[in-house]
Amino acid sequence: MKQRTIKKPVEVVGIGLHKGVPVKLRLEPLSDDSGIIFYRSDKGVGIPLKPEYVVDTKMATVLGNKEAVVSTIEHLMSAVYAFGIDNLRIVLDNDEVPIMDGSAISFVMMLKEAGIEELNAPKKFLRVKKEVKIEDGEKFAVLKPSNEIRFNFEINFNHPVIGNQKYDFKFSTKNYIEEISKARTFGFLKEVQYLRSIGLALGGSLENAIVLDDKGILNDSLRFPDEFVRHKILDAIGDMSLLGHNFIGSYEAFASGHHLNHLLTKKAFAENAFEIVEFSPKEELSIVKAFG
Repeated sequence: MKQRTIKKPVEVVGIGLHKGVPVKLRLEPLSDDSGIIFYRSDKGVGIPLKPEYVVDTKMATVLGNKEAVVSTIEHLMSAVYAFGIDNLRIVLDNDEVPIMDGSAISFVMMLKEAGIEELNAPKKFLRVKKEVKIEDGEKFAVLKPSNEIRFNFEINFNHPVIGNQKYDFKFSTKNYIEEISKARTFGFLKEVQYLRSIGLALGGSLENAIVLDDKGILNDSLRFPDEFVRHKILDAIGDMSLLGHNFIGSYEAFASGHHLNHLLTKKAFAENAFEIVEFSPKEELSIVKAFG
């Protein structure tokens, strides 16, 4: 299997979730072994997709250096990861990736429009070779060795619409598009009101998030009965993209979020929990087939 990029540039304009300002997002191809680079065109600054560049995980996964930041990368990176893209330049003219409809389906459509280009260098995977776990009270996130790529998530909210939800997702690009990519981010009305009072969530609306009050949802309907836990998997896939390569293993979590996911990637590298593997075209493996 070869490394991947996109065939042609594509761009879109959307609204940033927190500042509520228009953002132009452009995806551009890159050559072998370039990795994924965020580029702030308004500042002329590039930021690599690496755990050491994560500067905030409170409300979203945020990359940055001394000159610039890029916020809310997880939905876009979830789609990029799902298509097995290794090399990509992500150009933004502001500090947030646009929220679109609160899911990853718009980014899936962008990648389909751009097309996938196979390069010359072999694709590298990170195979989980030993268990790594991060805990915070009852919350946890763990990576375990496995011969497949799997995301198993559980949430438990004291809310009549959410409650306890579990989802065991066997990864493939096709499954991702059908089962995960359309699941929207969600938030509670009282939290949204507080965030706006401190200058955040200014771009949030019923058009780009599921909003809940104490009794139900304010939107017309859900896309899946368990859309909430599916979105948590969408976020987790985006956060695991910080590993730098698609991984082979099992991710499991209870009530995890961006912060625990970030600590998990850092611990996995610190404990040398991976080995780098490549697959030749002759190897008919389920891992290779999962990416189409």
